[in-house]
Amino acid sequence: MIIFDCNGVLVDSEPIAAAAAAEEFTRAGVSITPDIIARYFFGRRPADMFAAIETATQRKLPENFGATLAAATLKRFRAELRAMPHTAYALSWLRGPKCVASSSPIDRIRAGLETTGLARFFEPNIFSASDVPHGKPAPDLFLHVAARMRVAPADCIVVEDSPAGVSAAAAAGMTPIGFVGGSHTGAHIGELLLTAGARTLVADMRQLKSTVAALRGW
Repeated sequence: MIIFDCNGVLVDSEPIAAAAAAEEFTRAGVSITPDIIARYFFGRRPADMFAAIETATQRKLPENFGATLAAATLKRFRAELRAMPHTAYALSWLRGPKCVASSSPIDRIRAGLETTGLARFFEPNIFSASDVPHGKPAPDLFLHVAARMRVAPADCIVVEDSPAGVSAAAAAGMTPIGFVGGSHTGAHIGELLLTAGARTLVADMRQLKSTVAALRGW
């Protein structure tokens, strides 16, 4: 089975999400830049980001902040979001079961996949870290997905763009591929993904089929 992260892998959403979050944090009285959000909360659950920022600033976010940010992010997704180049091509040629496992809430995952026309490749196998006790880099989400899909963790390949996601996949006993083709990708992300446990790196979705085949030993 191949498990895909969503944001930054299937859809080029990270710059949009970071900009929306920075704007909403600023409105709530917490001055923070998109670069800081991307650097420290890349691949993490929104709830974990909120908790960390409240701890760092020693101030409580508004009670409805999560819902406000979710609505702002979804609005921008529907207007601006695009699939990663060649993703539909790659998904069309990859055989076997596929699913999505993302740190985002389920409505944001579905909105991203539907806006970009990718939902058809995965429905109904779409999973959110909101459904497990601990988000990435803990292995909870990936182990949950393997159990639900009835596939042994050792038989799963995970495509991730963040060190937290790669670490989670490795901790779950799965084989991580590091994706470095997003518009948010920095110069050193490949090295960070390999250090976190990625077996190999992919910069173009057209490389994915041959990479998966090599890892499976075909």
